[in-house]
Amino acid sequence: MRFFSKMIKPLLALALAGACLAHQGCSKEQKSEQAPAQARKPGEGPRVITLSVTEKGYEPTPITLTKDEPVKLVVTRTTDHTCANDLVMKDYNINAPLPLNQPVEIAFTPTKTGTLTYGCAMGQMISGTFMVE
Repeated sequence: MRFFSKMIKPLLALALAGACLAHQGCSKEQKSEQAPAQARKPGEGPRVITLSVTEKGYEPTPITLTKDEPVKLVVTRTTDHTCANDLVMKDYNINAPLPLNQPVEIAFTPTKTGTLTYGCAMGQMISGTFMVE
């Protein structure tokens, strides 16, 4: 009986802790991983957005941009386990190689509203989106 008591109490405590963590994780609101939109002053320079290429793809996505606001992407590929070795944005004739663990700067200015898709060189099999307002 003593052995049983020594085993059950820790297992019950572990189960209770797991249930609490699971409930806490499920009850949180889903937050968008968007880079915050900030008001730009004239002559302040482009909006800088940091992107990572991980096993999950381009992160964060989607990101909201403003039409005619210059943007500088700083993209770092952190894995070799992806075909996203480039960032291709056909609408802006961008095809930038992404060497492993080296930040790459890509500058452009969105000129029309709507969804702007970018992705890997393999037909954007792995992709991300900008929502241009």
